[in-house]
Amino acid sequence: MALALLIPGGSGQLGGDIARRASEAGAVVRAPGSADLDITQASQVIAAVRELAALAKDEGHQPLVINAAAYTDVDGAESDEQRAFAVNGDGPRGIAAACATTKVPLVHISTDYVFSGETERPYEPNDALSPRSAYGRTKAAGEAAVLASGARAWVVRTAWVYGADGNNFVNTMTRLERERDTLSVVNDQHGSPTWTFDLAGGLLELVSAIVDGRPPEQRTLHCTGGGETTWYGFARAIFEELGADPERVRPCTTTEFPRPAARPAYGVLSNASWRTAGLTPLRDWRDALTAFMAAKRAGV
Repeated sequence: MALALLIPGGSGQLGGDIARRASEAGAVVRAPGSADLDITQASQVIAAVRELAALAKDEGHQPLVINAAAYTDVDGAESDEQRAFAVNGDGPRGIAAACATTKVPLVHISTDYVFSGETERPYEPNDALSPRSAYGRTKAAGEAAVLASGARAWVVRTAWVYGADGNNFVNTMTRLERERDTLSVVNDQHGSPTWTFDLAGGLLELVSAIVDGRPPEQRTLHCTGGGETTWYGFARAIFEELGADPERVRPCTTTEFPRPAARPAYGVLSNASWRTAGLTPLRDWRDALTAFMAAKRAGV
C-alpha cells in the first residue's frame, strides 16, 4: 500500500535511517530536522500533520507519523529538565493531538530509561514505570501523553541505539581506540545494542501492519537488538571489529565512572510483545554490529 510518512527528528541517526529505508521502499517521505520542524511549537506541528494528511489524500496514499524527535542528552537533562520536558513530553503531546484531529496514525519512539533498571529479568511493556533520571521522566511523560491523546498511536521502546552518524557509543569507541592505549568501560550496566538500520526496518514493518489493517492490539511494544551485554562487553566487541586488541578495554563499575544522570543497571527490554504482534525480531546485537562495521568500512 502506498505510504506517506512524516518523520519529526528526520535528521537524527534513527530518523535518517527510517527515511532512507522508507524512500527505498517507495514511500513519500517528509523527514524534517528540528530546524525545519520544532515539535515544541504547536502551530508548526499542526501545519506539518495537516500537510501530510492533505498530501496523502491527493496522492491516494496512507499517511502516518513516526516521531523520532527527542532531547537525548541524558546528562544535560539533569540540569535542563524544563527543556527536555518541552521536547520529550510536550512535543509528543502536540504531535499526538494533531494526529488525533486528522485521524493520522502515530508511532512514537521511547526508551528503556522509563524503567528503574532494578530488576533481573527483561522488562515487559506493561511493567511499572519508575524512571531514575530527568531524561527518563520526560520520556515517560511523552509516552503517557501519546497514549491518552485519543490518536491511533503506538509507543515503541528501544535501547542502546547506534547508527552511522551521531554521537553514539560505537562511534565514540571507534574514536577512543585511535586516541588511547587503554580505556575503562562500565561492566555493571546491561542492555541490548540496537542498530538504527535494523530498528528502522522493524518500525517500517510495524507501519505496514498498521496501514494494512493488521495493527497490534498492544499499544506499547519493545524492539531492540537480540541478546544482551554490558557496555564493557559492547566495547570489547567494537575493538574486535576494528581489529584492535579487546584486552585494551578494562572493566570498571558505575561508581568508578560517575555521571550526572542515573543509568538503568539492567535496561534489557523483552521483545516478546514484538513477536506476539507478528513482527520480525531484530537480529542478535553481535551480528548486527558486524554488519554495521562492514557497512562503515565499505562506505555504505
